[in-house]
Amino acid sequence: MRRIVIGLVLGGAVACGGGSPAGGGERPAVPAGASASLDKKTLLGDIVMLASDSFQGRLPGTIGEDRTVGYLEAQFKAIGLEPGNPDGSYIQQVPLVGITADPKTALVVKKGSTTRILKWRDDVVAWTKHVADQASIANSEMVFVGYGVEAPEFKWDDFKGLDVAGKTLVMLVNDPPLADTTQFGGKAMTYYGRWTYKYEQGMRHKAAAVLIVHETGPAGYPFVVVQGKTAEQFDLVTPDKNMARAAIEGWISLDQAKALFAMAGRNFDSLKSEAATREFKPVPLGLSASMTIKNTLRTVDSRNVVAKITGSDPALKDEYVIYTAHWDHFGIGAKVNGDSIYNGAVDNASGTAALLTLARGFKTMTPAPKRSILFVSVTGEEQGLLGSQYYAVTPLYPLAKTLADINIDGLNTGGRTRDVTVIGLGASEMDDYLHDAAQGQNRTLRPDPFPEKGYYYRSDHFNFAKQGVPALYMEAGIEYLGQPADYGMKLEERYVAEDYHKPSDEVKTSWNLDGAIDDLKLLLTVGYWVAEAKVFPMWRAGNEFRAAREKQLGR
Repeated sequence: MRRIVIGLVLGGAVACGGGSPAGGGERPAVPAGASASLDKKTLLGDIVMLASDSFQGRLPGTIGEDRTVGYLEAQFKAIGLEPGNPDGSYIQQVPLVGITADPKTALVVKKGSTTRILKWRDDVVAWTKHVADQASIANSEMVFVGYGVEAPEFKWDDFKGLDVAGKTLVMLVNDPPLADTTQFGGKAMTYYGRWTYKYEQGMRHKAAAVLIVHETGPAGYPFVVVQGKTAEQFDLVTPDKNMARAAIEGWISLDQAKALFAMAGRNFDSLKSEAATREFKPVPLGLSASMTIKNTLRTVDSRNVVAKITGSDPALKDEYVIYTAHWDHFGIGAKVNGDSIYNGAVDNASGTAALLTLARGFKTMTPAPKRSILFVSVTGEEQGLLGSQYYAVTPLYPLAKTLADINIDGLNTGGRTRDVTVIGLGASEMDDYLHDAAQGQNRTLRPDPFPEKGYYYRSDHFNFAKQGVPALYMEAGIEYLGQPADYGMKLEERYVAEDYHKPSDEVKTSWNLDGAIDDLKLLLTVGYWVAEAKVFPMWRAGNEFRAAREKQLGR
């Protein structure tokens, strides 16, 4: 889960929609009783169970996973949902590998007789996703490739045809900062700016290593967050055991990057300015990099839990609307104030419980929606969106027949609001559905206040979007009924400071789930409308995922 500190930079709430509703025709009435069945007492009971100490923080590959998966299976069965896997089970196996790098390493950079050593964790945070005992680079030529972006639709190419196979690529984080707001989404980050894209570029170009220069502003977080990646990391096990990826991936601190560029006889700030132009060409730095990372490996057979309501229309029942929420958290870790169990009550026992609540609501509908509804509780979100990635690349049902993903990553525990925050507002016609549902509650939609930080790419919906499936991710609003204007801001700031990714993220007696139920009513309505619609929702013109969807649908 990602959290944002919502400041006063927010403008007024934003409305979408207008004209004919997305999907064609009038919005159908949600079957009587479905919304009323969304019960906060039952919702809270599921959260309390999932966030209890007996679930041990729900870390993949532990007894916490076994108990979580068992509970979800039992609840879906009790609600009356069918197994979601065509093999007749509620389980999609997700093969993971846990990789722990030996910290006794360093990045050694040379130029002639001059050597500079970057210390592990202090100066460089690096790892390998190779499922092997070790990975290394030796005297690999270092090349600065700007932002590492190849975006034909923006006529942008940072590689200019240079063969960088076997070389160490140094890249800048985020998109090129351009004054022209029609390029790379303006202020909003595109996927070209995400660090995951940078490492994918290394794989595409068969690079030996990819090192991203960390800058707090463009990255959206300080270097200390990167330093948290020195513990065990999970990844999917691909058929080639991830050997197609660059041997070394990682970050270097800004100070060290500037020192390395100076060692190469170059000025970092000047080259950064050049990289913000289409004319930029890769710059060989005349430096060589060496590093060996030794690994401790363990394999983990983790699980997505999948349940289904089959659609009532024989012609449409093989088409799907998916709801996702991740069940995992951080397990048992370092003690904070004497507590070592990272319960993850908000993040994301609440979202997991929300799937069960929505399942109960849909199950009351007679007849069922025309299209099938799939509830997917995914593993490994906190380890890099791994469970949703696995489903998106090995789907149980064709993505070309999947209308949308609706993702839930943390519920509102502060009470009712006048607004709804939509991460990625304006990306797809899913916003129109939400807008119309929100109007029924006299609520408005509010955009992500920090689109430049790329939050749209940081939760499970993104893996569906990346494959072309329109995805909706909403969070709590900030205008709380009956509360001072700054109440929402203070509530969010307090959660981030005191509870986010800490053992103290537990169920609180101060919680008010009225707003959570309001939000779930919106999401139930949106999913029902999409399931009943005449046509599939689409990405907006100019969105980076639209081409993938059009290809997927054969358009």
